[in-house]
Amino acid sequence: MKHFFLFPVLALLAACAVPLPEEPDARGYTGAPDQTAGISAQADAAAERFVRVVSRVEPVAESICREETERFLCDLTIMVDADPNAPPNAYQTQDRWGRPIIIFTVALIADARNEDELAFVLGHEASHHLLGHIKKSTEGAKAGAVIFGNLASASGLQDKALEDAVNLGAIVGSRYYAKRYELEADRLGTLIAAEAGYNPVRGAQFFARIPDPGDRFLGSHPPNAQRLQVVREAAALVGY
Repeated sequence: MKHFFLFPVLALLAACAVPLPEEPDARGYTGAPDQTAGISAQADAAAERFVRVVSRVEPVAESICREETERFLCDLTIMVDADPNAPPNAYQTQDRWGRPIIIFTVALIADARNEDELAFVLGHEASHHLLGHIKKSTEGAKAGAVIFGNLASASGLQDKALEDAVNLGAIVGSRYYAKRYELEADRLGTLIAAEAGYNPVRGAQFFARIPDPGDRFLGSHPPNAQRLQVVREAAALVGY
């Protein structure tokens, strides 16, 4: 079920744009009608593109969710972050009842070069829910906190030192499989985007434009090259 409206997104995208400097005309008025019209047209196009992608990808993701899972709620809520200063990003979360929410920032919507990129990102984020990654990460954090807490307590640590050990354990536990989860979501997200009629290989090209996290120990994301390879391998299975 969509909880998504076109006009707020149009306004947010327009607000996110940076207008060109204005110059006074012969009568002393200021304004840049051509530039303003151009910004508005770009915002309209970006928002409409996002709406089209959501209308095609969301039903596919929900259908796969209902076919392949029995323990998850499958009605996706797609939302747009209203902060015009938020960097390009998308992420999956859930409400207090466990219902899935996918949030896009207006900067990501504006930055996407084509519908394939938006479709791949939406498929990727939906896949985190289908694969139960939030629950798995939470369980990992709890397990890590318990393990590190027990070790610290057995070593005689107390108070702040014990609390720090528990917090560190939670971080390690949540991050231990983080890169694996991202690759799993890339793989399933590729199939979702393809099923919706988009080219996931073209969509994953945005990896070439974002900073490469490298292969850091307990990093939250794998190297971009590895993610692209996973996408190509999954896409080849469905004819891309």
